[in-house]
Amino acid sequence: MTTRVLIIGGYGNFGRFISRSLAREPALQLIIAGRSHVKARALAAELEAAHRPEAVALDITADLTASLSKIHPNVTIHTSGPFQAQGYEVAKACIEAGSHYIDLADGREFVAGIGSLDRAARDKGVLVVSGASSVPCLTAALVDHYRNAFGRLESLDYGITTAQKTTRGLATTAAILSYTGKPFTTLIDGKRQAVYGWQGLHARRYTGLGRRWLGNCEIPDLALFPERYPSLKTIRFYAGLELPLVHWTLWLLSGLVRIGLIRKLERAAPLLLRTAFLFDRFGTDNSAFHMVLGGTDKDGTRKQITFELIARQGDGPYIPCMPAILLTRKFAQGEIDRTGATPCLDLITLEEYLTALTHLNITWQEI
Repeated sequence: MTTRVLIIGGYGNFGRFISRSLAREPALQLIIAGRSHVKARALAAELEAAHRPEAVALDITADLTASLSKIHPNVTIHTSGPFQAQGYEVAKACIEAGSHYIDLADGREFVAGIGSLDRAARDKGVLVVSGASSVPCLTAALVDHYRNAFGRLESLDYGITTAQKTTRGLATTAAILSYTGKPFTTLIDGKRQAVYGWQGLHARRYTGLGRRWLGNCEIPDLALFPERYPSLKTIRFYAGLELPLVHWTLWLLSGLVRIGLIRKLERAAPLLLRTAFLFDRFGTDNSAFHMVLGGTDKDGTRKQITFELIARQGDGPYIPCMPAILLTRKFAQGEIDRTGATPCLDLITLEEYLTALTHLNITWQEI
């Protein structure tokens, strides 16, 4: 019996990575979905698949319950952001249809609030997973892996720097711009303090890539980790763009938003995305991630562990896609019997995550 997997936004940037990774699985029947039936059909025809993928036109703002009743998915992967501007209508429709649900959301409130659907999901016997992405799935797996090396884990300082030539779309750009220059809270020295999106300008040197600029970025971890890891006193997360000029431009725009000269920067997403593409010839397709864990060892001596991951040749986008791929395989193999609604925590180990990346041009090391 094959598991029917509906991929909403299946021909988009992240959806395409997921579709290609799952297409050859003999236990899976893919259904590529999006607003454009033509684009869905084109990707379905292009994929080298164990079973010929189906293609459907699907609008998440329309009557999803009726659509899902015709498609009959066992698992639904939702890749169509930005999630910061969405409610839980897709997840609710999946629950009603009896389909497991996975999304790639990185919106802080969206992921942290998914537990509101826990009772409904349990009643229907399905699992609803939000934030099946680099954050909080990979980041929590890293902390869980290293936390026993500490007597007391007190700080997390980590970030992602993207490649200039990475695949990027309008939804991702709009999501970033939605909090650029706006305040959000994070834990600093034991207190909740306000920082501003893409402010906090500073640089970090990555092995083999050189110096990259970083700025404050809002992610679900900032809401989830203080409760999950109560010994933490500080959590700082940053994101950066490869080319200094492009990063500095966003930093300047964040300042204009902060002082009120620009109210809704996300409205400029189409223009800024087109402009960013003009600089691709000056960049690379290399991206990176780092996490610095700090605290004390079991003897009370100060201790620090740094984990660094480098992705080359455009393989970076596979990293946030991997949790959805792994979870889908687990569903098909009957390895998940959990129900309810949860952020993507305690479902994938660090070993599973990194093993799934070994066939890509991605390396990692503990410094």
